[in-house]
Amino acid sequence: MFQLSRMVLAAGLGIALNLSLMNSAIAAQEVTGAGSTFIYPVLYKWATDYDQKTGVKVNYQSIGSGAGVAQIKEGAVDFGATDMPMKSGDLQTLGLQQFPSVIGGVVPVINVDSIKPGTIKFNGPVLADIYLGKIKKWNEPALVALNPGLKLPDSSINVVYRSDDSGTTFNWASYLSKVSPEWQGKIGAGTSVKWPVGIGSKGSEGVASYVKKMPNSIGYVEYAYIKQQNLNFGLLQNAAGNFVVPSTESFQAAAATADWKNAKDFDLSMLNAPGEKAYPITAATFIVVYKQPKNADRQKTVQDFFRWTLESGQEHARSLDFAPIPTDLKNLIEASWGDAPKAQ
Repeated sequence: MFQLSRMVLAAGLGIALNLSLMNSAIAAQEVTGAGSTFIYPVLYKWATDYDQKTGVKVNYQSIGSGAGVAQIKEGAVDFGATDMPMKSGDLQTLGLQQFPSVIGGVVPVINVDSIKPGTIKFNGPVLADIYLGKIKKWNEPALVALNPGLKLPDSSINVVYRSDDSGTTFNWASYLSKVSPEWQGKIGAGTSVKWPVGIGSKGSEGVASYVKKMPNSIGYVEYAYIKQQNLNFGLLQNAAGNFVVPSTESFQAAAATADWKNAKDFDLSMLNAPGEKAYPITAATFIVVYKQPKNADRQKTVQDFFRWTLESGQEHARSLDFAPIPTDLKNLIEASWGDAPKAQ
């Protein structure tokens, strides 16, 4: 009887062990992330292709950078994504690490019937004054001076902004702070700011939808959304004084000025970068992960996925009008990971 009990106990332990291993293996075949809308177009493509190649599912919620950081802090997801890099001290305190995953641009988008895509010109101070509510109509002198010969309507400008905590807003507002002392003094930068005028919408998808539906409107979205939704857009004057078309090449030109090697925890801004061809609102999306994850299998899956995106997925980024991660930066990122993650 005693021997039979031992056999039953051993069998039970074996079943429990096998179930545990099965659950671990299953968990490692599916991971979750949340955050930036900036990265969503390319991350969706990456996740779809990676699933087809490996059977591993990467489920991502495009809910905004602020919400993504909140979820990784709470342990609700396996990785977060933010267009506003976290500070080194906060990463250390929370036991997190970050790395850039994709580089793109934030672009002013408009809906004005008389203006063809890519023809209207803006500079930083004019954009700041529009979002401050100082420039109220499309045919005001400051816009006319930048666009001689362009037919600008005598219509009120309908301003659209992100209503959620957004890394895209952080980069937009940070750029305006760099080029407009008044914006810096009155509004400043952040993932959410106190907008003087306009109407808010959630997510880049929401801003794009509002601008498409609302005549004489202006908003800001990632360049990939312009291509996806066929939005009208404007050119933006860079630090060298040139009006630059948003493109993979102009994002790469800005990224080429970045000193990633000396950026602690990859906390670096490419806004208003020098260079004849540099696009002025070029930014990266940062992936945030745990240094000591509770589940090493899931964290290794996350790391394997992003290693694949760096080594095999960069052409997908280019095809969606993001700038590929430069080789020297890719090497720095992979070196920062060290050994495979170990569970707590």
